[in-house]
Amino acid sequence: MTISRRTFLGGVLVVSVPLSRPGAAEAADGFAPSAFVRLDDRGRITATAPKPDSGQGVRTVVALLVAEELMVEVDDVRLEQAHGDPARFGPQGVGNSFSARQLHEPLRRAAATARCLLVAAAARRWGVPVEECAARDGAVRHGHRVLRYASLVRDAAALDPATVPVTLTPPERWRLLGRTRAGRVDARAIVTGRARYGIDTRPPGALVAVVLRPPWIGALVDGVDDAAARAVPGVVAVTPLDPATAGQGGVAVIARSTPEALRGREALRVTWRGGTPTADSRQWLAELEAALPAVPGAPGPVAFEATYRLPLLAHAPMEPMNSTAHVTGTGVTVWTPTQDPGTLRATLARQFGLDQAAVRVEATLAGGAFGRRIEPDPVLEAVACSRAVGAPVSVLWTRDDDMRHDSYRPMSVHRLSAVVDAAGVPTWRAHGVATWPLSVAPFFANPAVVKAAGDHFPYGVAGRVDVALKGSPLRTGFWRAVYSGHFQFAEEVFLGELGRRAGLDQVELRRRLLPADSRLRRVLDAAAARAGRARPGVTRGVACHEEYGSVIAVVADAADGRVRRVTAAVDVGPVLHPSGVRAQVEGGVVDALSTVFGAQITVRDGRVAQSSFRDYAWARIDRVPDIDVVPVASDAPIGGLGELAYPPAAAALALASGLPLTGMPVGVDVG
Repeated sequence: MTISRRTFLGGVLVVSVPLSRPGAAEAADGFAPSAFVRLDDRGRITATAPKPDSGQGVRTVVALLVAEELMVEVDDVRLEQAHGDPARFGPQGVGNSFSARQLHEPLRRAAATARCLLVAAAARRWGVPVEECAARDGAVRHGHRVLRYASLVRDAAALDPATVPVTLTPPERWRLLGRTRAGRVDARAIVTGRARYGIDTRPPGALVAVVLRPPWIGALVDGVDDAAARAVPGVVAVTPLDPATAGQGGVAVIARSTPEALRGREALRVTWRGGTPTADSRQWLAELEAALPAVPGAPGPVAFEATYRLPLLAHAPMEPMNSTAHVTGTGVTVWTPTQDPGTLRATLARQFGLDQAAVRVEATLAGGAFGRRIEPDPVLEAVACSRAVGAPVSVLWTRDDDMRHDSYRPMSVHRLSAVVDAAGVPTWRAHGVATWPLSVAPFFANPAVVKAAGDHFPYGVAGRVDVALKGSPLRTGFWRAVYSGHFQFAEEVFLGELGRRAGLDQVELRRRLLPADSRLRRVLDAAAARAGRARPGVTRGVACHEEYGSVIAVVADAADGRVRRVTAAVDVGPVLHPSGVRAQVEGGVVDALSTVFGAQITVRDGRVAQSSFRDYAWARIDRVPDIDVVPVASDAPIGGLGELAYPPAAAALALASGLPLTGMPVGVDVG
């Protein structure tokens, strides 16, 4: 990569490095989307985080990358969050486990460029070879001579970066990356309540809105009696929301405070029409099962066949949906916990006929996302409310709103069959899948796309996978691991059941089906070694997964009716932030524990039955097992991790449960 821009502005050295792929064409003015590192003449270092942080630790990784190459400590790096502008900052979406893969090299290079310019400036001032100088602890050193970065900023900015060779710090010399035990850079602010999330945003003069949402799926407003709502003290306006332009529809009550808005909503009287007031998810499940693709002819006698039914799931982030918008005569500003500020900016500009320069999207911290915050519906509600009253408006969703008006993970039904050899090891397998496309992403309305997204079977067993799609009867969207959470769960549970029927050890069965020199075989061996031999009375489940350029193996041990321990070995290439790796795997395991042992969304009489964590059975802390995460080092390119752990953890936990597995969640009637 070449340096696209290096400037000195008002006492600040700004180094920017393209985020585009090496060799990719730059913009007409020679400027590609870039990662930014700034140093001012007081020695302060500021890094721009191009992507938002929804709990996965992007900001921490940015700080680590910059601190490593500038030879300073993490606390020496101040962070700024980029607003939505892909032309400046490159792809800004967080999803599909891309963040570390896209950011690590350009951010390191930007910081390394700044370091090399500072070292070159110091060498010139001293009249010594660059090779005799070294950067350390915020200064350049030559023998006993020391120049702080602050004193070198002006000289460094005057250098032509094309004449200064840039070298990255090799992994064997890393001080922080892969070695520090530090947690998140904003951990103290989070636990003390000083961190500002989207739900905390209140620009001056902002009003608050809540929405009376459709009482059943697809219902539309037929009539509104808002007299009582408008009479509630503090209520400023009542405005219908068009589902074509303002999210999922309903009627918004805008007030001076949240309690006043909620009281106004309680007083509102609305009649509804249309939709599916008799919808029932049990019927949907039966229809999916009837739509399963026919099992093709097997090359031998089928030894075993099983059907797995997976329920609807809600995202249920700790911070419910929210957004704040201010529409003026010249444009719109949005403050929101989005997963993709750049795409959101383009969406708003297109929908409202604005130039993108008139739209500003400020990405706040997000209290969890898991795919839900890719969607713009809370933002569209806030924009509609702000336009209605001519003031900034914060739209807040209650927990009930969030649970009952989500974009859910689709239901699916899986029928698997296998031919086995004399030892019971599968030699051929068939997997029929019936599910729904993601209604928020039309390109998934294609069985081949769904199959490509979900089918990551890693073992040396011939066979086929066939997918049938039915139209989604409610809003469905991206959920952690997307279709891999369906496909790989069913495949691994089925493989585990085959092994049990043949009396085969779960680890050894998978070792037989993996190449001896594969990354997946190495992590499987590492997980098995760390877990040790299962003690008497322990039921063990094992599962593997390969996706996002990473591999993982999970071993789950259960005894006395509950999971006691989970061991996960993971290879993500070079480990940048060890505690971040552990946190991501732990989160995937807890999600898996929750969904395997009871969490599901059901629809009765046209509406979602669950309304909070009271009846959406997410794992309580006293049910969470010991989770041991084993990073396995490799020289593979940096891989993704955010979604990697969920599919194998769910399968391993289900197998360890020892309960009947033909329906999921374990021991619960699906649908």
